[in-house]
Amino acid sequence: MKTNIMICGVGGQGIVLTSKLIAATAVAHDTPVMSAETIGMAQKGGSVFSFLRLGEGIESPIFPEGTADLLIGFEPSEAVRMFPYLKKGGTAIVNTHPIMPVTAALNGSHYDGADMLDYLKANAGRTVFVDGDKALAELGSPKVLNMVMLGAAINSGLLPFTLQEIEDTMKATVKPQFIELNSKALRYEG
Repeated sequence: MKTNIMICGVGGQGIVLTSKLIAATAVAHDTPVMSAETIGMAQKGGSVFSFLRLGEGIESPIFPEGTADLLIGFEPSEAVRMFPYLKKGGTAIVNTHPIMPVTAALNGSHYDGADMLDYLKANAGRTVFVDGDKALAELGSPKVLNMVMLGAAINSGLLPFTLQEIEDTMKATVKPQFIELNSKALRYEG
């Protein structure tokens, strides 16, 4: 079975690390995997997205629009930007916290993400909203949104790995001082 995953957000949210953890877990469990990231202006809060493909018979990391089984959106407008990749009936897991685009901030526009969330809820086959602000406040760190989102993706049942398998990969990847916090974030269910 093939699984196409689109992970998107803005620079600094941990999109690339999330993709790499899933890919490394796939390799550790003999699951064929390919990935490709587009990071652009990531260091300045720009759009970041990652194509991730798991399963037999994949020949390219990039997949066409309308074929992603899972969209993991770390920011509502970025999730809407990448929504065309989600297949009809696909699942969108989206952080509800918006990050104002620089262009909107510069011209004084209003952006609270509500319209984006409404769009996703009305158009995705299944939508799971994650209150990232609440999770990060309860976990006591602004740096583990990626683990919270990855945990929600695992709980969706669309990844062929368990929380423990992803956690084992995370423990082998991150610095020892961050393992406990990342484990808590990965298992967050608030």
